[in-house]
Amino acid sequence: MRIGILGTGGMADALGEQWKRAGHDVLAGSRSRGDVRAAAGHGTDAVLLAVPYAAAVEVVAGLADVLRGRVLIDCTNPVGPDFGLLTAGGPAAAERIASAAPTARVVKAFNLCHEGVWRLTPPVFAGRPLAVPLCGDDEEALTVVRRLVRDLGCEPLHAGGLDRSGLLEATAALLIRLWVGEGADAQAIAPPLEFAAG
Repeated sequence: MRIGILGTGGMADALGEQWKRAGHDVLAGSRSRGDVRAAAGHGTDAVLLAVPYAAAVEVVAGLADVLRGRVLIDCTNPVGPDFGLLTAGGPAAAERIASAAPTARVVKAFNLCHEGVWRLTPPVFAGRPLAVPLCGDDEEALTVVRRLVRDLGCEPLHAGGLDRSGLLEATAALLIRLWVGEGADAQAIAPPLEFAAG
């Protein structure tokens, strides 16, 4: 696949290197170098939005013409001071991004883990591959992102349409607060599947 990455920070580097390792043709670009438009144009199969949330809507709006029909993967997290959700009350970050590029096919994914997790080859813990929840409305776009998840050695999970993306973003805010703010093992808040339904 040809994958464009908007951004050159830690998430962009971690996911981009893994996808290159899997044989994909990846090009990353940053606004500071003025090559973000080239990266968006390169991503004929998928474009990863990996800029800070504060810049995400502006970046996407400026590339709306290039992103027409493209699979746009949003891994941003609208988390602010004291681990608060900047989009509380809605719409979700992914929905705002979709509004900024209304002809792109947006999928929310890869937002629940620190960049260091995506550098693991593969991210497997206690023999269990990491699961990656996805939210999106376009089945073809979801199929593309599922493949990219599997190329990392992870398992994709269907988490609903884009209207559910706010739940993923709120989950990220909660997990970050527990991990970073409390130094807690956030996995401990959920029972094993066989006990989950009572």
